Amino acid sequence: MEWTGLNELREKYLEFFESKGHLRLESFSLIPNNDKSLLLINSGMAPMKKYFTGEITPPSKRVTTCQKCIRTPDIENVGKTARHGTYFEMLGNFSFGDYFKKEVIPWAWEFCTEVIKMDPERLYISVYTDDDEAYDIWTKEIGVKPDHMVRFGKEDNFWEHGAGPCGPCSEIYYDRGEKYGCGKPDCKVGCECDRYIEFWNLVFTQFENDGNNNYSRLDHPNIDTGMGLERLACITQDVDNLFEVDTVQNIMKHIIRLAGINYHDDSKKDVSLRVITDHIRSTTMMIGDGVMPSNEGRGYVLRRLLRRAARHGRLLGIDGTFLSEVADTVINENKNAYPSLAEKRDFIINVIKAEEESFAKTIDSGLMIFNQMIENLGSDTLSGDDAFKLSDTYGFPIDLTKELLEEKGLKVDEERFRELVNEQKLRARAAHKGAGAEAWEGSDNAVKGLEKTEFVGYTSLNCDTVIKAVIVEGEQKEFASSSDSITLVLDRTPFYAESGGQVGDVGLIKGSGFIFEVENTTKTHDGVVLHHGIIKDGESVSAGESVSAQVDAETRNATKRNHTAAHLLQAALRKVLGTHVEQAGQLVNADECRFDFTHFSALTDDELRTVENTVNEIIMSAIPVETKEMPIDEAKKLGAMALFGEKYGDIVRVVKAGDFSTELCGGTHAENTGNLGLFKIVSESSVASGIRRITAVTGFNTMKYIYRENARIADTAAALKVSNIADITSKAIALVAELKDTQKELDSLKAELAGNLAKDLVSDAKQVGSVKLICKFVDGLDANGLREMGDKAKQQAENIVAVFATSNEEKGTCSFCCAADEKAVANGAHAGNIVREVARIAGGSGGGKPDSAMAGAKDISKIGEALAGAEEIVRNMVKE
Repeated sequence: MEWTGLNELREKYLEFFESKGHLRLESFSLIPNNDKSLLLINSGMAPMKKYFTGEITPPSKRVTTCQKCIRTPDIENVGKTARHGTYFEMLGNFSFGDYFKKEVIPWAWEFCTEVIKMDPERLYISVYTDDDEAYDIWTKEIGVKPDHMVRFGKEDNFWEHGAGPCGPCSEIYYDRGEKYGCGKPDCKVGCECDRYIEFWNLVFTQFENDGNNNYSRLDHPNIDTGMGLERLACITQDVDNLFEVDTVQNIMKHIIRLAGINYHDDSKKDVSLRVITDHIRSTTMMIGDGVMPSNEGRGYVLRRLLRRAARHGRLLGIDGTFLSEVADTVINENKNAYPSLAEKRDFIINVIKAEEESFAKTIDSGLMIFNQMIENLGSDTLSGDDAFKLSDTYGFPIDLTKELLEEKGLKVDEERFRELVNEQKLRARAAHKGAGAEAWEGSDNAVKGLEKTEFVGYTSLNCDTVIKAVIVEGEQKEFASSSDSITLVLDRTPFYAESGGQVGDVGLIKGSGFIFEVENTTKTHDGVVLHHGIIKDGESVSAGESVSAQVDAETRNATKRNHTAAHLLQAALRKVLGTHVEQAGQLVNADECRFDFTHFSALTDDELRTVENTVNEIIMSAIPVETKEMPIDEAKKLGAMALFGEKYGDIVRVVKAGDFSTELCGGTHAENTGNLGLFKIVSESSVASGIRRITAVTGFNTMKYIYRENARIADTAAALKVSNIADITSKAIALVAELKDTQKELDSLKAELAGNLAKDLVSDAKQVGSVKLICKFVDGLDANGLREMGDKAKQQAENIVAVFATSNEEKGTCSFCCAADEKAVANGAHAGNIVREVARIAGGSGGGKPDSAMAGAKDISKIGEALAGAEEIVRNMVKE
């Protein structure tokens, strides 16, 4: 068997199965597509579940892939041994009702012995206890010796997960030789040691489990195989573990160079090297597939891995940020197999760098507090309250706290920590009640049993309908009076209920003798639409009345324009910034479009202009906006994007603006992009780490924005006394320059005044012990002026200690300065200690060097008392 590199092994495998009529598919994204059971793809077959179940027709009945995978159940163990890793690649060949055992077993043997050239004598095969068919193929057709065959039970050689397709499997083992063995006389296939390594699993999906362990044969059995690429490389390269495989070792060597150490010299440092090597592989791949750091879900997994790697870098003595540099090596080692890594190189590196810099700030303050807690620890357990304080106040993750404690042989009261986290969540939920549908929870309970409201608002803004229920203070009533805050439920409605980031409609409901003003519209989980508002005209409203429902057209149309703008904005952002941009939240109302999205840095002025111009080009192209309901699978084939916070059924509504934007959306939209008039971005800001926010306006709101800005410019011109608005900039520049010159003159005069004042005060200095002391309140100076006075006082006389104070009446604060010349310092005076004690009398604090120091305080009324106390403070400090 020849030494073969990991990248070459991947290609050999895929080419081999292409020669057997398989379609080579690219690795699916690590982010599962429409599979909420997984945070991240963790096996070769995971992205193809629906091919196996028949929900989606595969592109070919024979498929081969090399799938990127992440598994994170034992992150804490990664690095401690060389066996554990979070990232790996899984080679696989799959049959969807095409070939079966008679084909796949010979192919597996051919690949191992003829392509990789493994010694047949070193190969061992396991089959399921009752799978005589597979056993006979291996022994009678392939010629594997019976003493190289093993039968195992369900636990080892039968693949199933509850009800559904399942079947026996056959595993291929490689005997790595006695040097990898445990030395026991009964060492054999199945032993826990590293001698017999299982590297390829062939799953024969031939049964259907009804959930009660009753099995029936499938009409069209499937094949699902999986072989760990790194594990295969360990065999072909004859190395101990994945960290010594060529491409992985090249990544580790980069870290070794940065740390200035060697692998295998120090067991503790080896742990850190393995942690960083594994985690930077995982995080580079995750970011490349669009995962962004956050505090929940897959984003939290990413953040946790990055921060754990960053901390282990510190343990190795690596100064500053370094992970982004190592990520570059990860990209270079993998770019031929995954070209998108090279395309997204800058983005990946910037995300990692930003997260590492953020964590550096967190860990410094957190470690200091953590160490103080450990010093005062009276047992072997850190309290849950302290752990929560570290997490909540200092941003120190619980996982890091646990790991640091473990290194010291300590533990944490995690149960109490989780209790406090849950309490915080409950408080947060309570604080948010009163907005949106949650504010109407009582109404939700009051409409139980009512049928889903028919919505006619996509095609009409008014309709005749009937009041099905009148709700006051969370209870159904026969009628309500004009003094009540009321919720009405209608038989059918044109009012759009708040959903998907679009606010609820407003308008009027008119009946015989009353007009009801709808101030907001929400809906229950069961689809009952709730119209909240007050009686605007009339005395009462009753259940069962026939009414006319009328949506406010101006408000709805403005909201429609902004919702369509949000779709166009997302498409433009993805075009300009990259496909990593995904919606992270939105608010669409009549006034503005507020769109949150994933991106690692603030947009430049050029990027904002390009995005804005791109949207306006689509608006000016007057493209029809089409809406159509269709099966969700058909929508996905169109490339429709699923949006934040939305849950979709089998039939979805697709909103399409030509070829520019296609999204799944239940909101209301303009009929044509030209209806938006003009799109203007008014702000761009950060919402959270990796999340940006753009606020924009359309239609008449754009004109209002322009009028408002024009008025501001006109007011500025008037204030600057500029007749021609075009001269504002030059006038402002000239005025700033003039102010700087004036400030310089003022500073010079203040310095001269301070010098003269200090000179006058020195003559009044009082002998205190071995030094002369000046104490004086000086009005009208800022902190800099006060410091200048102190410096001048030192120049006027020898052996002098000067304490000055000033105040800021507007802020209600005061400042103190203390200065001591060289001789006074030699006699024991210390300006920093003096000013700290003086300021403390006025409720302040401060300090500094022996010859010059500043302090601040909040109690202006005690300035005099503080200055008076300076004499005693100095007397106790200096020589007699």
